[in-house]
Amino acid sequence: MGSGIHPFNRMIKIFGKSAGRLCDGVSRRDFMKIGGLSLGGLSLPQLLQAEQAAGIRRSHKAVIMIYLVGAPPHQDMFDLKMEAPLEIRGPHRPTRTSVPGIQISEHMPRCAKIMDKLVPIRTMYGSPNGDHDSFICYTGRPVPKQPPGGWPSMGSVLSKLRAQAEPAVPAFVGLAPPAGHPPYGSPGHPGFLGPTHRAFRPNGPGMEDLKLNHISLEQLSDRRALLAGFDSFRRELDQSGAVEGLDSFKQQAFNILTSSKLLEALDFTKEPASVRERYGKGDPKNYGDGAPRNCEHFLVARRLVEAGARCVTLNFGRWDFHSHNHSELLTHLPLFDQAISALVEDLHERGLDKDVAVVAWGEFGRTPLINADAGRDHWPQVGCALLAGGGMRTGQVIGATDRLGGEIADRGVHFGEVFATLYHQLGLDPSLVTIPDLTGRPHYLVDGWKAMPELV
Repeated sequence: MGSGIHPFNRMIKIFGKSAGRLCDGVSRRDFMKIGGLSLGGLSLPQLLQAEQAAGIRRSHKAVIMIYLVGAPPHQDMFDLKMEAPLEIRGPHRPTRTSVPGIQISEHMPRCAKIMDKLVPIRTMYGSPNGDHDSFICYTGRPVPKQPPGGWPSMGSVLSKLRAQAEPAVPAFVGLAPPAGHPPYGSPGHPGFLGPTHRAFRPNGPGMEDLKLNHISLEQLSDRRALLAGFDSFRRELDQSGAVEGLDSFKQQAFNILTSSKLLEALDFTKEPASVRERYGKGDPKNYGDGAPRNCEHFLVARRLVEAGARCVTLNFGRWDFHSHNHSELLTHLPLFDQAISALVEDLHERGLDKDVAVVAWGEFGRTPLINADAGRDHWPQVGCALLAGGGMRTGQVIGATDRLGGEIADRGVHFGEVFATLYHQLGLDPSLVTIPDLTGRPHYLVDGWKAMPELV
């Protein structure tokens, strides 16, 4: 994978330590070459360690992170200011929700019906300068003052610290296709954790590694027989203890190439028509230089965490409405409303709501004052987020802004606090767990932030 040589043109070498023999008579002291399937020099006796590591925690503990590309207008979603002047409040109206006292945009009626399962945050802050970048949404940290290699995203951290629930499914999957503005297409970077813990991107070249290119049906049949032999060989290795270390990238390569579970998880057409209709289609094309408004990605995200992924990121739309803010929302909001509400309901119906946390947000907020082009400009002082699942206390709003929606009036929430909460719910204590950078210096998962008491 990524070596420039097609994987199926190589041979698999099986090495061993002991002088004993396997059930097929092959000496463990010798090596055996198996033709027909190759994994870039993968030594097979090391595979069991990957499986053993993957079996440490067989649970659905996971997070789905939705980046609302370009920063959505909080005043038109979760923090409508109907008492403010028209040039502040705009034309959109609020609607009641299933939780008394909580109102949100009239263009989010599906979310309004399930507000008991949601937590809007009206006072997000932490973006240092109002520049467009998905970095803070995926790391909880501002871009400046990074250690060597850069801060890793949550997906990469979970790939490092949390074993895969299913070894055939990558721990970290990014559903963002490349975008005209590169940060809009980022799934989150691995930073100093390195490429082993980068996102698997089924929208990009990674899908080519899942195809049996140049393999005939006869060879495919042989491959199945070979895999049956692998299963037997794994069992023998488990009993013998003749297992060597293997880097996690090669572990993932083998597990993906020898299983259909990842492809099955990505194939949302296996879902009943009623489920697919609930999520909706949206638009698979990138919106300008942003991301697609692809509602089906929300369904794929649910299938991936159910299959064993620890973190799935997806990028949605392009909310940088410097002009025509109100008309743009008439298309963006209904699609987002349908997809996010379907995801949350689906997680509850499938018994995943205690394990799988969902967060949706942009990098900052928008100006209270509507500009001359009927748009809202960048406003890093305050923005919004939407949380669900993960065993968190839902059915509440956190934070309040002033009467114009421009400044925090009560309970500001930093991105780092949300990250601390998510890590806590995933079983990682943000005040204790550290990860080393390229120099070996340990870093806490977040800088001094604790899980939000309102949620845990």
